[in-house]
Amino acid sequence: MRGTLENVEGVPMADAIVKNWQQIKTFEARPGDILISTYPKSGTTWIQEIVDLIMNNGDEEICRRAPIYERIPFIELMHLMKPGLEEINAMPSPRVLKTHLPVQLIPASFWEHNCKVIYVARNAKDTVTSFYHFDHMVKIHPEPGTFPQYLERFMNGNVGWGSWYDHVKGFWEWKDKRDILYLLYEDLKRNSLEEIRKVMRFLDKDLSEEVLKKIVHLSSFAQMRKNPMANNSTFPKEIMDQTDMSFMRKGTVGDWKNLFTAEQSKRFEEHYKQQMKNTTLIFPSAI
Repeated sequence: MRGTLENVEGVPMADAIVKNWQQIKTFEARPGDILISTYPKSGTTWIQEIVDLIMNNGDEEICRRAPIYERIPFIELMHLMKPGLEEINAMPSPRVLKTHLPVQLIPASFWEHNCKVIYVARNAKDTVTSFYHFDHMVKIHPEPGTFPQYLERFMNGNVGWGSWYDHVKGFWEWKDKRDILYLLYEDLKRNSLEEIRKVMRFLDKDLSEEVLKKIVHLSSFAQMRKNPMANNSTFPKEIMDQTDMSFMRKGTVGDWKNLFTAEQSKRFEEHYKQQMKNTTLIFPSAI
């Protein structure tokens, strides 16, 4: 059985999430909470592992205490899987939490308590490529259909968590008004050490260069892929079925070239220019 998409304040989301929207909207953040926010398939699990390693001073054993989705709960899914709301409320401060919600739908308590937010954005072509493969596994979303069909839906914002354009631009516009660290996936790939150092400083931590380099290694794609506590291999099957493919697929920059036709690429670029013409947000075209 596949889920459907329904709208919350104009943003398409899985009906399983929409059913519990009121409780998600009124989620009570606490002072000191840290929120990891991304559009889907933008390096979410990667930055989760980085943050957990930083918060625990690079201690590999502590960061293997539980799967990543238990260490850093996903607030939209707290009614569908563990840890649920009761377990999240019982977690000691500072809690690290995760969301894919666009900026305007973030529960107000995060802003009221001036919580730190770490946002990671990934270039649109690689995001839609990864999301297309991902939606073959995600049972709470509709069937993705063919790639041409999916690409149209993505361009129109008719996928889970809505428009990529609105999402990345929304947080970009808020980044100087709130305590938001805005990172680019491509920068994390190009210079992991420097970007992880930025995260460390943002979290008011002071780790040695040796520990930072250890975190770079432990949070690399190769290391995370073989770490069952980081690779989401035990994620509940009723939400994400990994029978035919694994959650951690490639983690590269430029994989879109293996999926887009020349014509699709040209059309997408034209649409992209229109959507992004009034923002100062620029993604690296290559690394």
